[in-house]
Amino acid sequence: MTSPIWHTRRAFLRTLALTTGAGALGACTTMAPGTEAMAEPVEYRLGAGDQIRITVFNEPDLTGPFTVGSQGTIAYPLVGTVRAGGLTVSEFTSTLQTALATYVRSPSVSVEVTNYRPFFILGEVQRPGTYPYSASLTVPNAVATAGGFTYRANQGRVFIRHANENVERSYPLTVATPVLPGDTVRIGERLF
Repeated sequence: MTSPIWHTRRAFLRTLALTTGAGALGACTTMAPGTEAMAEPVEYRLGAGDQIRITVFNEPDLTGPFTVGSQGTIAYPLVGTVRAGGLTVSEFTSTLQTALATYVRSPSVSVEVTNYRPFFILGEVQRPGTYPYSASLTVPNAVATAGGFTYRANQGRVFIRHANENVERSYPLTVATPVLPGDTVRIGERLF
């Protein structure tokens, strides 16, 4: 039989371990460029080159495909230029619905991404370049799309610069390391 003090001490140590672990995880996401970072899920944000389909219930003239332009906007009937770049799909849907409310009574708007902007891969792969993005893309899939690794490739680390960031970060190259639309993926050279 264990004493109540032991249970309290064990709970304190568990809380301390969880708190320390959370602090370490937070530190990983703010490390300097080129240092290790954890691959974490990022909510997708629209950007130039994304193709979207907007559906407005009972308004066929306002329904159709649109492409986010280089300025991060779309030209939309009635409301004109609407910013989409940098917004999530739900944020953009809400923005468009608010803009349409001036012209349409209680607009019901639905937005879906029909074609994501491409990703870029360079470094130690057979065919570096620009490739179309597909859902749930991982680094090994991206490398396979680019013809596989060269014989000099470092198959343990990958460098990724997300479309909304100015620096590339180092990640462990695992089967689950994600690639997002607009990412630049660089496979480095291994040390001999």
